[in-house]
Amino acid sequence: MAVYGPHCLNQGKIPTHVAMIMDGNGRWAMSQGQQRTWGHNEGVSSVRKVVCYTNTLGVKYLTLYAFSEENWKRPKAEVDFIFSLVARYLKAEIEELDRQNVFVAYIGDFSKLGDDVQESLAYAQKRLSKNTGLTLIIALSYGSRSEIVHACKSLLVKVQSEEMGIEDIDQEAFSRFLQTSSYPDPDLLIRTSGELRISNFLLWQLAYSELYFSDRMWPEFESWHYLEAVAQYQQRKRRYGTIHSH
Repeated sequence: MAVYGPHCLNQGKIPTHVAMIMDGNGRWAMSQGQQRTWGHNEGVSSVRKVVCYTNTLGVKYLTLYAFSEENWKRPKAEVDFIFSLVARYLKAEIEELDRQNVFVAYIGDFSKLGDDVQESLAYAQKRLSKNTGLTLIIALSYGSRSEIVHACKSLLVKVQSEEMGIEDIDQEAFSRFLQTSSYPDPDLLIRTSGELRISNFLLWQLAYSELYFSDRMWPEFESWHYLEAVAQYQQRKRRYGTIHSH
């Protein structure tokens, strides 16, 4: 594998928005003879490193797929542990996130989340609300198909109330009804653990994103793996369906 350092990167081609599917915590733990929850716990250190390094690189938006809509099918004990980890991470890292000028936001269906988790999320968002650096977007209880269906329903309500006409609906209008309407689409998607799929994550938003798949499990994902992903992104020609690259 090629070895990359920050000096290898073209500072003029740093992606504005990086999205990550943090996969492999449970399988990595089991390969070490440990419980799946141990892997999730170890994965938090990777989150810490990635957030810090994203800021260092100058990326403006980082979206982390922390818990999918489908993850609710997992054993309750594991689900509860994951959400407690999210709450503990935000509490433990709040000072450091504030020091790094990180703003935090969330996407997903929070109706299933416990009050204690929602309170932790709200506190972190309020505490970091004035920050103007990296926007950290945490996808919790998130499913892209559900997001798209919800956007369609919202558009229908607007049409039925005659606030919009059918002719007003285009891609830009539709995007405004997605939970990500305030953010640019990801330039780069990184998925760990060697799986080659996007698992109901940002289906609309990833239409022209560059995809990078790492064989590393999430707890093994280090800064040099991140650098390799960004370096490969910079080598690609993004044509958006046209002849000439942009």
